[in-house]
Amino acid sequence: MKDRQIPYKTYLDFEEIPKQWYNLRADMKNKPAPLLNPGTHQPMKAEELAPVFCEELIAQELDNDTPYFDIPDEIYNFYQMFRPSPLVRAYFLEEKLGTPAKIYYKFEGNNTSGSHKLNSAVAQAYYAKKQGLKGVTTETGAGQWGTALSMACSFFGLDCKVYMVKVSYEQKPFRREVMRTYGASVVPSPSNDTNIGRKINAEHPGTTGSLGCAISEAVEVATSTPGYRYVLGSVLNQVLLHQSIIGLETKAALDKLGEKADIIIGCAGGGSNLGGLIAPFMGEKLRGEADYRIIAVEPASCPSLTRGVYAYDFCDTGMVCPLAKMYTLGSDFIPAPNHAGGLRYHGMSSILSQLYDDGLMEAVSAKQTDVFDAAEMFARVEGILPAPESSHAIKAAIDEALKCKETGEEKTIVFGLTGTGYFDMVAYEKYHDGKMDDYIPTDEELAAYRAKLPKID
Repeated sequence: MKDRQIPYKTYLDFEEIPKQWYNLRADMKNKPAPLLNPGTHQPMKAEELAPVFCEELIAQELDNDTPYFDIPDEIYNFYQMFRPSPLVRAYFLEEKLGTPAKIYYKFEGNNTSGSHKLNSAVAQAYYAKKQGLKGVTTETGAGQWGTALSMACSFFGLDCKVYMVKVSYEQKPFRREVMRTYGASVVPSPSNDTNIGRKINAEHPGTTGSLGCAISEAVEVATSTPGYRYVLGSVLNQVLLHQSIIGLETKAALDKLGEKADIIIGCAGGGSNLGGLIAPFMGEKLRGEADYRIIAVEPASCPSLTRGVYAYDFCDTGMVCPLAKMYTLGSDFIPAPNHAGGLRYHGMSSILSQLYDDGLMEAVSAKQTDVFDAAEMFARVEGILPAPESSHAIKAAIDEALKCKETGEEKTIVFGLTGTGYFDMVAYEKYHDGKMDDYIPTDEELAAYRAKLPKID
């Protein structure tokens, strides 16, 4: 065992919880492309977004210049129920791998939602309540976001309606029941409750659904129900802003230890966790103050960064949302019904897409069984059962640590452990029973989706 001169777990004091969110866009030379009106192809104005989103969240979404936003007291007080979260030195994993690398992970699973999603859920629920709304609608893939939003809405006395991707709804009944415990109504998507859901079911009989489908349904209900707005758990600028608290705490904890990261790794679906984790480090990189290797890890079954195209596309399958410029597989892409859960989105955050296109970060993809190999190793030596999404980052961290073993380099690797996998036992069961496959879309399949991208002048 390595000499533990550095603590196993590093906690900040309560007074060290960041009091502001960091807006990475303020330091980006090339700003993320604006959302476009799908009808006019002109940049969306605040008044055009008002029927969908809360007013203050719109202001955060469109602000590319303000570097810091104060965290309201009501949100800050809520954060103190589960923050600061620990930065953990993975000594046992290091020993298992025989690597000279130091491995740290920022663990976001120490709350009832079991993931990082609560960081933005409480913010969005707060702004909805402040605006005097009755309730909100949303989508959820693996269920972490839906759980987090259900908790936040319960706290602020808001109604919450969740459209859950059908394959996850069926695979994770207990995740669904946690949402219902907190007062949310949960509907498998695509459903027959909405015009868009009925259309998707007619065009794709027996479909297992996608995040794009669920978004369309949630937006339709929000815009047609007085006193409701739609909230989103990933992708949007406002969400990455709220999630920056992850990276700010990580940076503060490393500074407290006198450590500097060499490699920062995060799983990537829509971009909320990765964007939040890397925010202050990327800010230093953009300002020329430090350099880091930053690696996004996505499922090989839904490879938006590694095999997608950088183009304007709809954020949803029903094509009712604004157009976003992002790395995308096509808005009607429906991934295989695998266990990547919350990473099964067809596109990537506009912020992360711009940074990737500028060559400021890397991206890799991982096969499902390889990810679960890494998850099981981690669980056995570190004592935490990781979510399948988080396990993508674990896989890449192990790969980088083994490279250090080959070269003898003593690098410091930091990755985001976004949450726990205790509601993912169907996935673990299939892995252990040898029934998990590694479906990867063909070039021909992806080309067919790309051919349907909207034409923007």
